[in-house]
Amino acid sequence: MILRRIALLALAAALFAPGPAAAQYGTGPGGRAPYERRDQERNVPGRFDYYALVLSWSPTFCASLPRDRYEPQCHRRGGRPYAFVLHGLWPQHERGWPENCPTRQRPFVPQPLVDSMLDIMPSSRLVIHEYRKHGTCSGLTPEGYYGLARRLYNSVTIPQRFVLPNNDFTVSPDAVVRAFVEANPTLRPDMLAVACGGPGNRLREVRICFNRDGGPTRCGRNEEQDRLCRASNMHVPPARGMPAPSSSGRRI
Repeated sequence: MILRRIALLALAAALFAPGPAAAQYGTGPGGRAPYERRDQERNVPGRFDYYALVLSWSPTFCASLPRDRYEPQCHRRGGRPYAFVLHGLWPQHERGWPENCPTRQRPFVPQPLVDSMLDIMPSSRLVIHEYRKHGTCSGLTPEGYYGLARRLYNSVTIPQRFVLPNNDFTVSPDAVVRAFVEANPTLRPDMLAVACGGPGNRLREVRICFNRDGGPTRCGRNEEQDRLCRASNMHVPPARGMPAPSSSGRRI
């Protein structure tokens, strides 16, 4: 009898013991699914709360380049240098974000579409990367995704101070927000945020939030200002071109 009871207890322990996934990831509050499964469910095409239109300050990006790296937006032999450029259009959750969402077909961006975006996204690699990482989560085709991205980009008026500054200056994140709100009457301060970083807390980007239909909306936790830039002032590098690197790695 004792041996039989021991055998039954051992069988019950084996049946109800947590499997490897549960042991590794645990469960969330209230006994929700393992974190691994919840993370996978976050990366579903078309399942998100709002968009963040990300405008990158090109001079800051160019200032961080290694000396021997060539980038079209930084090394221009002619024409005007870039100031704000479109970094991307990011589907966002209220907290966190999806990325690299699985699609039925390979996330291929046709070359004519890539070429059509280079006036506001001056890097073929960036155009291709942004669709694969973020556009796949929009639930849109490459044409639909970049059509929406251009429409939202064109809907934003860049404050005159940031159009093509020839000299560097310092500015607070709040002042940047105020400048965009003044230039765009449909925006409120809670609809955008400013990111900084690098030497001298350089201006890196401005994020403007839109709902799924393309209208301005309140941002989620991803765009909380304290998360993106806590500095009281930022350095804004001027919009100047850079010489192209030679094959030896030296500037020419």
